[in-house]
Amino acid sequence: MKRFPALLLVINFLIGIPAVTADEGMWTYDNPPLKQWKERYNFEPSKEWMDKVRLASVKVVGSSGGFVSPNGLIVTNHHVASSIIAKLSTKERDLMKTGFYAKSQAEELKAQDAEATVLVSYENMTERVHGAVKPGVTNAEAAAQRSAVIAAAEKDSSQKTGLKCEVVSLYSGGEYWLYCFKRYTDIRLVMAPEEQAAFFGGDYDNFTFPRHDLDFTFLRAYENGKPASTPNYFKWSESGPKENEFVVATGFPGSTARLMTVAQLAYARDHGNPLLKQVWETRRKALEDYSKSGPEQFRQASPGMRSFANSLKRLKGQQDGLLNPRMFAKKESEEKELRTRLAEKPDLEKQYAPAWENIAKAYAELPAMSKRLSFSNLAASRLATIASQIVNYQIESAKPNEKRYPEFRDSRLDAFRTSVLSPAPIYVEMEETALTSWLEEAAKVLGPNDPFVKAALGDADAAEVARRAVRETKLADPSVRKALLDGPADAVAKSTDPMIALARRVEPIVRELRAWSEENIAAVEAANGTKIAQARFAVYGRSMPPDANSNLRLSYGAVKGYEEDTTLVPFKTTYFGLYDRALSFNEATPYELAPSLKARKDKIDLSTPLNFVYTADTIGGNSGSPVINRNAELVGLNFDSNLQKLSNRYWFIEDEEGSRAVAVHSGGILEALRKVYDASELANELLAK
Repeated sequence: MKRFPALLLVINFLIGIPAVTADEGMWTYDNPPLKQWKERYNFEPSKEWMDKVRLASVKVVGSSGGFVSPNGLIVTNHHVASSIIAKLSTKERDLMKTGFYAKSQAEELKAQDAEATVLVSYENMTERVHGAVKPGVTNAEAAAQRSAVIAAAEKDSSQKTGLKCEVVSLYSGGEYWLYCFKRYTDIRLVMAPEEQAAFFGGDYDNFTFPRHDLDFTFLRAYENGKPASTPNYFKWSESGPKENEFVVATGFPGSTARLMTVAQLAYARDHGNPLLKQVWETRRKALEDYSKSGPEQFRQASPGMRSFANSLKRLKGQQDGLLNPRMFAKKESEEKELRTRLAEKPDLEKQYAPAWENIAKAYAELPAMSKRLSFSNLAASRLATIASQIVNYQIESAKPNEKRYPEFRDSRLDAFRTSVLSPAPIYVEMEETALTSWLEEAAKVLGPNDPFVKAALGDADAAEVARRAVRETKLADPSVRKALLDGPADAVAKSTDPMIALARRVEPIVRELRAWSEENIAAVEAANGTKIAQARFAVYGRSMPPDANSNLRLSYGAVKGYEEDTTLVPFKTTYFGLYDRALSFNEATPYELAPSLKARKDKIDLSTPLNFVYTADTIGGNSGSPVINRNAELVGLNFDSNLQKLSNRYWFIEDEEGSRAVAVHSGGILEALRKVYDASELANELLAK
């Protein structure tokens, strides 16, 4: 059954209202916005330009970065690389606090579990995946048939190419693409400023502008013990961008929900987001409580506290958008417009219209299960997460490849093992605090008779269960984890390790809930989301980009300031502004100057630009995205957005409303390397000197 090609026959008569406006969209490389670039900015890139930009774009630590020399040098944000920096830190050597610079490659520090990937190739799999679904099957059966062909394609392509190959769903299942990535598993820390320089202003200044942050870090990819050869890289711009200049951001935006139905958005507004807030606040509070025990505990907890604070502030902005009647009415209007256009053709109306009602019906059942789905897990503890992964691995690896959970398919096992066997430090006291707090909150929210709570706690209290599991487990030792992964099939079942035992007890409950969610929500979304996507194709063609899903995208815009209330916000900030802001607060926390910046003030050209704003469409995951000009030169490094932009998860916020992405200026980074951190060798490598 090949529905997608047949659908193309109706596109010509229905195409009408353009689906995107202004600088909207996070576009896939197979469908770049060439028409918009030509019409709005008179820019027509060559295929060679597009290929070079794609091959220079790097996914690292789940976010974005870019190659900036032919010798494997990667630039990304400090906050993206913070997990690498923190894991390389110790009580005696806190690199987050002091910063780091390797003056030679021999001094570069090997990350303990990081990898970087580059999208080497992509292939349209839509006909093959859609064609695998037999007529008349249930949603669950259709999902299984899609899963089987996807697993086979991933395994076959990975074996043939030696690359990491994954089938990616776009447009809610309207398209499927096979993406193949080159993996770099030897990543080393080259240079990082102090966290105080990278995150000046702390949470107060987060998601605001003007900003004054040196949010950058340099890593290097190695192969066979030597710096990787990376002929596709971004040349570094010494001057950076000019006001109103056209720029492109290339990176890996995490997740948007712009193609969701009104029913799905209403669930997020009324149930999903409030629950997510509760989960994140629970986990943040546990870290905050632990951090108050002393300086070393604060160091250990800081990365997690900062991450949750960032996520909660972003979530608030997104939720405020959903609660805005004007903005929500816009989504209702868009959905009504699409369905009205479909109604003009009875055959299409009959084929696609029921999809909205099917999704609405599924989501009407979700609130009754949402608390169980949110709290029935052990994700608050790294040790407990590792235990759950090992338990799942033994269950899933015994199945045929196509029957496994996607994360345990053959094509993904190398990355899985790297993560589970990471030698990164585990802080036992923090683990105990986090797990205790989580189990207590789960018992409070779900009640003592909930299946997960009963399985996890039995007749004991949360503190007792967490204490024994954390203090008596041997899983802090990677060799113990490896023995369980590589041991006989019954090794996990026979293990007396209390953390493994905890994971074993709750796993049937977690699996039951996952099965319910996959059958009643995911399968319904896939079947009906595909139909809605095809309806959009019929009305708008491919003039609208798919939702972001942590895969490589292009966004674009112009470097320019904006109006806010009754004043103007400039497009850039400078080192002058950094020192002025620090002095205006008498360097009270979080506005104290990093030691290096304080010591080198007299050496810096204070007029040098530091941060700038631009209109491109970005979201979380775009952190570390290279911002490039027409010549594919790196002029900036995306690291944030302003408050006006936060609800763009659900819709594009026009730049006229002051929506802006925020980037570190390439010239500002060079100034810091040369005059603050004595890193002239690194600056010379960027400039090929």
